[in-house]
Amino acid sequence: MTYFKKIKEYVVESSPAVVLGHVYRLPSGFPAFLRVHNELIEGAPDRIEGELLKLCAPDLVYTLLDEFHGVSALVPEKSLHFKEKIFVQINNGDFCEANIYVMNRAKLPKTAACIFGGRWREDLNTNPALAQTLTARQLDYIRRLSTASGRDIIPIDLELYRELIGLELIIDKGRRLALSRLGKEVVKGLA
Repeated sequence: MTYFKKIKEYVVESSPAVVLGHVYRLPSGFPAFLRVHNELIEGAPDRIEGELLKLCAPDLVYTLLDEFHGVSALVPEKSLHFKEKIFVQINNGDFCEANIYVMNRAKLPKTAACIFGGRWREDLNTNPALAQTLTARQLDYIRRLSTASGRDIIPIDLELYRELIGLELIIDKGRRLALSRLGKEVVKGLA
């Protein structure tokens, strides 16, 4: 969970849990959960291990979590994720109902790779998310670029420019540089 440090003060209880579905590795390296609706087309669901968190937080925290995940209550089909109630299996074998953020299948990038067996933690250990592989200079630059207004010009040296263009984190708009979609996703994960 990329934003855990932001909500940890509200966590009352944390326990291992399992859900059924598929996990995809997004281009940024972060995992995304999808439910299986048709096993004949999508294949059998994987057992995906994670953490069930019980929170005691103000409503604002839940609203911010929804916003972070791109949940749109007004136009759900445009949401990046859907917030759904599903049954999860907890450590003692019992099932309980919990909220989970499910990736909108229509928003899943074509370059996202299915993590077979649902072993997303192993995948992250083997292939860290893009944000964890960036140098301090690269991180500093994309953070500064993310806070710039439309007319701001953030100076960059040629070597750093080539690195960030090669990683597809920035785009050259002629007179100024801007974050690419991937760059925005990486910065969002740094929050």
